[in-house]
Amino acid sequence: MTRIKRKWRPPLWLVVAVTLLVVLCLPVIGIVFVRYAAPVMGYREAVYGVGGGVLAATFVMGWGLWRFLLGPVRALRDRVGVLRSGGEDAFAPLDQYGTSDMHALGQSFLDMGNALHRREVVLRSFADHVTHELKSPITVVRGAAELLGSPDLPAAERDILLGRIAGAADRMTFLLDAQRALALAEDPGVGGEALLSDVATDVDVAQDGVVPLPQDALRLVLDHLVGNARAHGATKITVSFDGTLTVQDNGPGVSEGHRTKIFEPFFTSRRAGEGTGMGLPIVRRILEAHDAEIALVPSDVGARFVVTF
Repeated sequence: MTRIKRKWRPPLWLVVAVTLLVVLCLPVIGIVFVRYAAPVMGYREAVYGVGGGVLAATFVMGWGLWRFLLGPVRALRDRVGVLRSGGEDAFAPLDQYGTSDMHALGQSFLDMGNALHRREVVLRSFADHVTHELKSPITVVRGAAELLGSPDLPAAERDILLGRIAGAADRMTFLLDAQRALALAEDPGVGGEALLSDVATDVDVAQDGVVPLPQDALRLVLDHLVGNARAHGATKITVSFDGTLTVQDNGPGVSEGHRTKIFEPFFTSRRAGEGTGMGLPIVRRILEAHDAEIALVPSDVGARFVVTF
């Protein structure tokens, strides 16, 4: 996540207040200057001096307002055009934000741009992945349908073909459900909390607590983590919450070579056709949408995932 370097910047109200104060003070300063300078340098020269001072002050105020207000606004407008065209330069911080309010607006723009870009890349990649994976079950269905059209097909072979069609349909449903889950995971969080024991009903709850996640989001996270653990042979899964959410299983654990890859989209250690490689990436997306992080931490037995908020 791109972060703008923090430094002191005047708030917008202070810039506006100083500008108004200068505008109010200029006539008073001019009158005082003419009154006391006219006897010395002449009335006309004093008026010319006041006029030059006003022009100089106006120039300085105009430059300041452009630097603190107009410049960053125009730069952000240009970045929107770059973002629309897909340019990576849109995610670089501006050279100057002027006020603290523009700093906050600029950081919000970067966060939103990064989130939209990440969502587009992930969803497009997963859509391509699902499209590729759907070709295999569709081929199975088409081939089985052609064979089922034969009037001389034995009943035993017919049952086998029907089983292949059912398996292919299940695989397509699984892929589409995973894509839908990913789309839901990319939705921004709306806040909420849930009691761990109300959601974790089919695992052991070592320590109960109120998790700062909406119930639906917590259920999705646990479903993926628990389902992944059981798919890899775990027979006991324990969850607990003490400020951080911990999910521990007694399975074979994660090999050293896979530990840095498990959160990458489409990576799976299961056999071809048994997974999409999107379970843990979906979990990470859900948690990121709710300002939380997940990590695989060392464990003596099985795998241990820790979610921090």
